[in-house]
Amino acid sequence: MRGMKISNIVGRTGETVAADFLRDKGYQLIEFNFRKNYTEIDIIAIYRNTTVFVEVKTRKNDSFGTPFEAITRTKIANLVHTAHVYMKLHPNLPKAMRIDAIGVTLDEDNKLESIEHVENISGF
Repeated sequence: MRGMKISNIVGRTGETVAADFLRDKGYQLIEFNFRKNYTEIDIIAIYRNTTVFVEVKTRKNDSFGTPFEAITRTKIANLVHTAHVYMKLHPNLPKAMRIDAIGVTLDEDNKLESIEHVENISGF
């Protein structure tokens, strides 16, 4: 991680923590950091015959708001669009789909302080 900005290190650490969390819950992780145009989906997984697109937000404190406060309506709309593009590119995945969010808070040593998983943030 040499040469990475602190915010990138925190983000990648949060994504790693989130991936481990999902694996422990029985999710089959199939792709990380899928990017289309200006939107990135952090984690794509299959869980109980549903394709799940996961947005991970990581914070070290609440100075800039909680992790979930960083997920705007515009971000959700972009995630929905990108998820549909991904499904067209991968027609063999389960047709049922949803977008989840995971909020990760790390302590000053980048150790997990808390993690919260919210399912179906887009409502489709």
